Amino acid sequence: MLKINFIFYNIEHKMITLKQITYSLAVQKTLHFKKAAELCFISPSNLSNAINEMELQLGFQVFERTNKQVIITASGKSFLKKAKEIKLHLDDISLIGSENRLPLSTPISMGIIPTISPYLLPIVLPTLKKKYPNLKLHIIEAQSKELITKVKNGDIDTAILALPYNLDGLLAFKFWQEDFYFITHIDNNNFDFKNSEIKAKELEKSELMLLEDGHCLKEHALTACKISNEGQYTMKASSLNTLIQLVAGKMGSTLIPQMALKQLLKSNDFLKRAHLNEPGPHREIALIIRPNYAGAKNIELLCNLFKKELTKIEL
Repeated sequence: MLKINFIFYNIEHKMITLKQITYSLAVQKTLHFKKAAELCFISPSNLSNAINEMELQLGFQVFERTNKQVIITASGKSFLKKAKEIKLHLDDISLIGSENRLPLSTPISMGIIPTISPYLLPIVLPTLKKKYPNLKLHIIEAQSKELITKVKNGDIDTAILALPYNLDGLLAFKFWQEDFYFITHIDNNNFDFKNSEIKAKELEKSELMLLEDGHCLKEHALTACKISNEGQYTMKASSLNTLIQLVAGKMGSTLIPQMALKQLLKSNDFLKRAHLNEPGPHREIALIIRPNYAGAKNIELLCNLFKKELTKIEL
């Protein structure tokens, strides 16, 4: 506590305000005073004056300004690290009161990876909107690594990821588990789908196409198939939909998760599928949060709703 008091009081004991903390974190994010002012919905001059006053109170310079750039000083880096922690704690405190109000009545910012969002959101959002009409949900799409950083930094409240994945100390609320399905063209006679099942060793005779590097789904598929040699598959794509179009064009075969089956295969009668008969589940889906996040009860409600809606999926 003494350490915090030292940072936020100068020798005249004038307190640094929450607005000044918010403004300084916005400058840290943008490294641009005008852009930071836009984020904070104030004029650049008011933001600059607030930060100048804060630096006088602190007794050291947080930002070096030139006509071309903004540089964070060494002392500024230490200050901003503590300021970020305090801002996160204050944000979490503000959520405590909302826990006793109507459930899911406060805004939630949620990240989601692109191999899940097109298939999960159409399933769960209609029910979520109907059951919790007051919920304001801000959704961003990004890769797992970026979303984990955003959750840890408090830029978003939660994120939907596919596991296993290194969560770096974050908590996971799992709500779905699923297997992969092998998809190939109906004209491909290299496979005899007995009982609509296929073993990983049979994939050796296929031109298997997977997502490009950076997608955790690719790693999950390789693990499920026990494939470590990247030379065993050919084309790489940036989306599951692209992979399906390549299969439709008889360019090869692919693996897709259960959640995406219905949407990707509709109107594609010339494709056939088989369950990948290897120990599973091949991946799990979860909402992740910071360990001390005060809105955990709302995340549990989301998990329960997602789980209920996903069980209605028809293969």
